[in-house]
Formats: sequence, structure tokens, C-alpha cells
Amino acid sequence: MRKVIAAINMTLDGFCDHTAIIPDEQMHQHYTDLLDESGVVLYGRITYQLMEYWPTVLKEPTGIRETDDFAHSIDRIPKVVFSRTLETTNWDTARIATNELKEEVLALKQEEGKDILVGSPSLIIALTQLGLIDEYQLCLHPVIAGGGMPLFKNINERVVLSLVKTKTFNSGAIILYYHSHLRFTADSFKKIPL
Repeated sequence: MRKVIAAINMTLDGFCDHTAIIPDEQMHQHYTDLLDESGVVLYGRITYQLMEYWPTVLKEPTGIRETDDFAHSIDRIPKVVFSRTLETTNWDTARIATNELKEEVLALKQEEGKDILVGSPSLIIALTQLGLIDEYQLCLHPVIAGGGMPLFKNINERVVLSLVKTKTFNSGAIILYYHSHLRFTADSFKKIPL
């Protein structure tokens, strides 16, 4: 069964804001490798529309190998977009989801192939609430944004994670790799003898 991997950049104070971080060549290489090792990436409308920048790099390469390689990898990987307003995509490798999030993801997990990436804060929140994230890859950047969209807003149940490894970048950013395995509700604690 394919894993669902939430991979996202965030600031030290827990906000997801692509304008607050400065990805370097090492970071682009990491995400290029992650895309190449994955079978599909899931986006919400907002993140998908931000990613539509990358085909412009294919037309006019930057000359920076890691950035240009990332553009090729993001172009190649199949993308599933969850949107109530988009009717079509401008990317040959992207499609609008035909089912609700839970049904679509459960069907994708059953398919043969490489793992499923989730790259949108809204989808990470929704899939966390559904208990469908198998692994979190949280890239913390040495930036305090002071505001923005918190990653784990509207999470009302305790989710216990296990740290399985870390990866440090020259920029001072660090990826924390967590496996998700237990969910606790308020009722769960009532059942635990003290």
C-alpha cells in the first residue's frame, strides 16, 4: 500500500508561507529527489496555482541546475488538484480530483506505485483530521514570520508522532521526519487507568 507523505516548508513559528523562506540549490535538489521518488502529488487550488510558475522555468531556464531540475521534476509528476472552483488545469500532468478527498486518497493508496505526496497546507490539515497521513516531512526554516497560515490549525484531536530521522541543510533549515501512528481523543484519556 502506498504511503501518504505530507511534505511542506514552514517557519520556526509554525507558519506556511513560501514568501518567508528562501530555498537554495540544496533545498531544490532535495525536493527534486523527493518528487522523483514519488508517484503523485496532491494540491489544493491555491498551492496548485502557485506551482504553475514552474512551466515558465522550463521555457526560460534559470541556468541554476538544481532549480531547472526541480522544474522538470514538478512538470513530470502526476498532480491531483482538489478544488471546487477550478474546472480544468493548464498542466498536462495535472487533473482535477473526481471524488471527495477521503475517497480519492483511499483509492490512490490502493494503487500500485510510488508514494503519494501532499504539498498543500489545507490538504495536510484535512488529511490529518481524517487520519490518512502516514509520514510528515516538516522542513523548518530559520525564519520567524510573525504571522501567516498556521499548518496545524483546526486540529482538535491529539496526534502522536514518532521522529524517525532528520536532515540538515547548509541554510540552517532542518527536515523533521515523523511517522504517524496513534490518535488520541479526549475520550481516549478517560479510558486510561491512572
